[in-house]
Amino acid sequence: MQKQNVVIKFCGDSGDGMQLTGNMFSSLSAILGNEISTLPDFPAEIRAPQGTLGGVSGFQVNLGNGVYTPGDKADVLVAMNAAALKVCTLGSKFNQAGAQYNEKDCTFKKNAVVIIDTDAFSDKDLEKALYQTRKMEEVFTELGLPESIQIVPVALTQLTKEALKDSGLDNKAILKSRNMFALGIVCWLFDRPMDKAIHFLEGKFAKKPALIAPNVKVLTDGFNYGNNLALNIQTIQVESSEDLPHGTYTSIAGNKATAWGLIAAAEKCGKRLFLGSYPITPATDIMHELAGRKDQNVMVVQAEDEIAGVCTAIGASFAGDLAATTTSGPGLSLKSEAVGLAVMAELPLVVVDVQRGGPSTGLPTKTEQTDLLQAVYGRNGECPAVVLAASTSANCFQFAYEAAKIALENMTPVVLLTDTYLANGTALWRIPKMAELPEIKPQGVPEELKGKYSVSLRDENNIRYWAVPGMEGYEHRNIGLERDSVKGSISTNPENHEKMTLARQAKVNQVANKIPELKVMGNVKSDTLLVGWGSTEGHIHAAADELGCAMAHFNYINPLPKNTAEVLKSYKRVIVCELNNGQFATLLRSKVSGVNLLQVNSMKGQPFQVEDIVKSVKAL
Repeated sequence: MQKQNVVIKFCGDSGDGMQLTGNMFSSLSAILGNEISTLPDFPAEIRAPQGTLGGVSGFQVNLGNGVYTPGDKADVLVAMNAAALKVCTLGSKFNQAGAQYNEKDCTFKKNAVVIIDTDAFSDKDLEKALYQTRKMEEVFTELGLPESIQIVPVALTQLTKEALKDSGLDNKAILKSRNMFALGIVCWLFDRPMDKAIHFLEGKFAKKPALIAPNVKVLTDGFNYGNNLALNIQTIQVESSEDLPHGTYTSIAGNKATAWGLIAAAEKCGKRLFLGSYPITPATDIMHELAGRKDQNVMVVQAEDEIAGVCTAIGASFAGDLAATTTSGPGLSLKSEAVGLAVMAELPLVVVDVQRGGPSTGLPTKTEQTDLLQAVYGRNGECPAVVLAASTSANCFQFAYEAAKIALENMTPVVLLTDTYLANGTALWRIPKMAELPEIKPQGVPEELKGKYSVSLRDENNIRYWAVPGMEGYEHRNIGLERDSVKGSISTNPENHEKMTLARQAKVNQVANKIPELKVMGNVKSDTLLVGWGSTEGHIHAAADELGCAMAHFNYINPLPKNTAEVLKSYKRVIVCELNNGQFATLLRSKVSGVNLLQVNSMKGQPFQVEDIVKSVKAL
């Protein structure tokens, strides 16, 4: 079969290697010219008992041409055990007593292929997965799967054991290789070249060379099993994208793209990159990536807590570095006072907030967009900061770079919002050349101010001059107390405080003159405009295409693009779609008067389903 795009889901226990399998297949597809969008989905708890519903881990990838989202429904499911089949078949309804597959809310496309490991459907397996039946052949009836679903039973466990019986590996290590046999079958199904897959395996196990040969053998045996038996299903060829500009491409996760964006910004402006941070799910991978980049003159300090992390970054900024700190929602709360210090001191600082489900510890491995108002307003006093939001795993690079550029050129903290979906998901990314990236001109200090320098002196754009320690003739102190607008000394004068408060706000406001205007896409002549921000872009784009309406997406949150009011007032019906209870809609209402905003909201810890947006918009 020839298809424009397909959605594949790998599902099994947390220890079954589903994330590795999904990532390998995604990367393999990306280098063949397929656009990709992925959704890793795993529990936050310490590993649940094997074979139980609570321990199911999944990885979904949508690949092909014109890919905006990881997809709503699967064309192919690889279920490594009975619990995985149940969770993936019933979706969010799996924990409801008596729940069944529902054509209306199904998780599979018509004629979907479901590959199962028949060795993981024993009586004990079915009992742990809370099935009523104890017979594998009755499982599909109990779930209510229609006959259009193509079930492909494969004895993955037994076949893997047979493939590795002479490998010298113990039984535990052999069982861990089942995912490679499954990957081999999927590579056959999608006509993926085995030499490329083997190359990825060799890279993955480069530090454990003893594991290369066994995994290559299992992968190859899986491919040959599908090829020789033909498995009674058609192979699928997926269209490569024809619209990709020439260049070097890779598959990249949002956290890695964010790290690389910061590295590129530091290289471009000739400053050292300093990260002061503390581990927190799901932001930690940014720190991991940067910690391994000493070759790029990156310095990373893992502090004892969130507050210490941001304070070391502020100190590095005072000393003249490009300084950043990374966190998630709970950590952003803890960093708020220190971010206020950076606002008062008017020092450049990049704060990356990888949003997750909350409040409190909430849903640490699930996605939400619930930190927006905290990012814009969540500090004491009148404390303005620039806020940006990335919208794809790939453009996390672009907006990390942009956040650094705005911070350095405007002497202000910048909060970059990503989220779990972007951070852990992957997308096809064209690696840019350094010459293609916008110039970054950090704020400096004129020679004529030598001996006359004050921490309050500003240029014609209301941006204070940046002198750093060690510059003779520019000695100064910079504090968290309010300072005199001329001398820079401590001041409690009421008029001066108001003047300085307005100056700091004006500095952030004028960033609107340097960012792109809001673009309208889709059917611009429609009377309905779908609006979103951050990671919802792909889902809203797909929904707008299906509905035949217009869409506008925001990456610049504070300040908003200059033409925001003009765009919103041009449409009869404006519907704001976001993964929270209406935070961006609230912000827009406070900034733009005379627009009746409708809302589509979801707070399930998962990205939007395109069909849910379509249904909600039609209902409105």
